[in-house]
Amino acid sequence: MKQQQLEMLKNKLLLQRTDLQALEVTLNESSQTVTLDQSKVGRLSRMDALQGQQMALEATRRRKQLLNNIASALNRIESGEFGACVECGEDIDIRRLSFDPSNQHCIECAEKLDV
Repeated sequence: MKQQQLEMLKNKLLLQRTDLQALEVTLNESSQTVTLDQSKVGRLSRMDALQGQQMALEATRRRKQLLNNIASALNRIESGEFGACVECGEDIDIRRLSFDPSNQHCIECAEKLDV
């Protein structure tokens, strides 16, 4: 992989990390505990609030996983291992990395692992 491509992918990872971290405040507000006082919130409104809370918690879980994947990719860039599949060691297609630079698996291994 060319140095220019590596820098482009690193910058993309850093931008993704910044964007995900910026979402943290919004998601934390959405996942706050829902009050049980039905005099303030009707039953259906409370169910909507609970559903919104669960969706926010799942979004937080996914965001944390993406942040971990990005950190791992940045570490692989620094160690010189970026672009190689963590399973088989083969090169990951640049088109796959351009789409998502945090990919850790080549397409064959990803299909086997259902990643």
